[in-house]
Amino acid sequence: MSEFARLLILLSLAGAALTFMGSVVIWYMDEERRIRRALRNVLGAKPEAVLIARGRGRGTGFSFATGLAAVAWDSGAWCLVYRIDELVGAELLVDGVVAARAFRGEARRALEQTGGGAEQVTLRLIFDDPKDPDFDLDLWLIGDETRRKATPVQAVQEANRWMARYEAIL
Repeated sequence: MSEFARLLILLSLAGAALTFMGSVVIWYMDEERRIRRALRNVLGAKPEAVLIARGRGRGTGFSFATGLAAVAWDSGAWCLVYRIDELVGAELLVDGVVAARAFRGEARRALEQTGGGAEQVTLRLIFDDPKDPDFDLDLWLIGDETRRKATPVQAVQEANRWMARYEAIL
């Protein structure tokens, strides 16, 4: 009987160890952590602000310590790095219509309304780069109500906060 008890204890310990290792891998490979880690690596410092389009594997961040801004997609597997002064502008698109915009040398077109019936909320960053001039972050798409706890209004408000950040940078 002692052999059987020893076998059960060893199987229990092995199961607990595998569960723990699986939990660590899931935690480490979380989309948000991967994007934050990728942005920190390409910026060379911890970013002051990060915006992640959850469920889409895209994000952006900037670091004033290094003077760089970066965009990431494919859950952080691909990144582009820009100098902060290469940021030309940003637009907030709600259902394909520009609802707010901020461009270098222009007056900001502020967001006038945050209606709740939006089907798509996109933040578009525009850079002074002929090869990759813009980067879209879809913060809300139709069907997200089943995958997220957020609402389109919250996505518009978050995008508006980022518009204010980019206006301050510009």
